Amino acid sequence: MPREAPVDRPDHACPVEAITAAYLGFAGGDARLALRCAVADALSDLLDAERRTRERSRLISRGYVRGALAEAEPGAESRAPPN
Repeated sequence: MPREAPVDRPDHACPVEAITAAYLGFAGGDARLALRCAVADALSDLLDAERRTRERSRLISRGYVRGALAEAEPGAESRAPPN
């Protein structure tokens, strides 16, 4: 299957050039430093997203457990600790 030639995209559709220029400007033109900063920021964002996912999963699991207790024991809902 032949590939089509890449089409020039406006900056708002593909912000890679703008991001690259921002990191290079921040790093004073040092490409190695710019790359290290970009990777560090990406890893930080990834770790933060993973933390939020684990937190949501824990809260969902707690909700299922509380729901199961409420169904298993009459009155257990009123004894459940508040959030």
